[in-house]
Amino acid sequence: MQRKGNVISNFLWRFAERCAAQLVTLIVSIILARILTPSDFGTVSLVMVFTTIMQVFVDSGLGTALIQKKNADDLDFSSVFYFNFAVCLILYAGMFIAAPYIAGFYNDVSLTPIIRVISLTIVISGVKGIQQSYVSRNMLFKRFFFATLGGTIFSAFLGIGMAYAGCGVWSIVAQQLSNTAIDTLILWITVKWRPKKMFSWSRLKSLLSYGWKLLASSLLDTVYNNLRNLVIGKIYTSADLAYYNQGDKFPKVVITNINASIDSVLLPSMSGEQENCERVKSMTRRAIKTSTYIMAPLMMGLLFCAEPIVKLLLTEKWLPCVPYLRIFCFTYMFWPIHTANLNAIKAMGRSDFFLKLEIIKKVMGLALLLFTMRISVMAMAYSLIVSGILSQIINSWPNWKLLNYNYFEQLRDILPSIIIAVGMGICVYFISFIPMPTIVTLLIQIVIGAVIYIGVSAALKLEEFEYLFGMIKSFLKR
Repeated sequence: MQRKGNVISNFLWRFAERCAAQLVTLIVSIILARILTPSDFGTVSLVMVFTTIMQVFVDSGLGTALIQKKNADDLDFSSVFYFNFAVCLILYAGMFIAAPYIAGFYNDVSLTPIIRVISLTIVISGVKGIQQSYVSRNMLFKRFFFATLGGTIFSAFLGIGMAYAGCGVWSIVAQQLSNTAIDTLILWITVKWRPKKMFSWSRLKSLLSYGWKLLASSLLDTVYNNLRNLVIGKIYTSADLAYYNQGDKFPKVVITNINASIDSVLLPSMSGEQENCERVKSMTRRAIKTSTYIMAPLMMGLLFCAEPIVKLLLTEKWLPCVPYLRIFCFTYMFWPIHTANLNAIKAMGRSDFFLKLEIIKKVMGLALLLFTMRISVMAMAYSLIVSGILSQIINSWPNWKLLNYNYFEQLRDILPSIIIAVGMGICVYFISFIPMPTIVTLLIQIVIGAVIYIGVSAALKLEEFEYLFGMIKSFLKR
């Protein structure tokens, strides 16, 4: 019971941290979007394609290996810290040298200094990464709350101030860099662990034998996810890329809050029970059902209210992002299946399965991208729905054998939440046809949507609703 309470407490701390950070980030994004042009956002998106890929090497899969390893000690953590930091310095040097060539690829020489400055986040992340692994392994998620919030708030003031001062694209660069730097500094101060003067190649090799498969998997996933940005930026315009990414941004803010919270707590919790398959299955099932119950109404509400939300928050110049927003909402609604299944595979120590799955999914996704990239940006977006459905089936396949929990059983578990959420979305959509000011329409849609979803859940005595209600009551009592 104590362990269960600890898991719930850490989940809520992690969830609060993600909500607070993403709320501030969303507000800043809205303000910057109203001040800056879509082309400014498109320029940063082009650069972030490469820095995001480099960030994969920062962890090298070793952070997850430290969490998964049962008896990881200071020698393990220190060895990984020094190795990661050295890798980060090499990666930054590579980005510094490659900057003019990347700018040449996009035919925009102004990208060179932007790439060199924003790539400093790679070096900073080299310091931050192992601190994060230590926090996750020891379930100290309260530390994340203060570190993330401090970095987010500081960078918010800096980015908005520079935007109003007319700094253009550099206001976004400064916001990104300062966020990582302050976050890292606060985490370094509040977390007691420090690297010791010790290093072991044998320990590092042992961790790499598990971690390299996760690195390869993560690299495949990151390259694939950013490949669309690269293609759009090269074949189409920076404005097209900005609309595509802005459509992704709103649902991703929601998904990150829930998914990152579950992901951070679920892996160490499952790893502690890796020898008990029934327990891991129970935790996987609980994660899929509960997170879908939370996520489905948010995604469907955002999907059916997309146009008034964009018009109100970003102004009409961003309305072309609405179709993309709706596509991403539908795709992200099913992310709990991905997250829970993949965490179960990692917790069971089957990183070999993890890599194989990524290869299969990315070959399939790449074929869809090649087929649609010359048609239109919208066709590329629609291909995400197809690849998302196929990926759900692929990710769940190993757990049919490992946990006796197949895809159809998982669908049955989430179907009630999906049906109620879609019904709610349809109801609030028709409210938009009533002639009212946009903000009034939106407020009425939110209130009625919440009443319908919660009311139907309570009337049907939905198990997920009763579980969450009980969990919140228990937490408040403590």
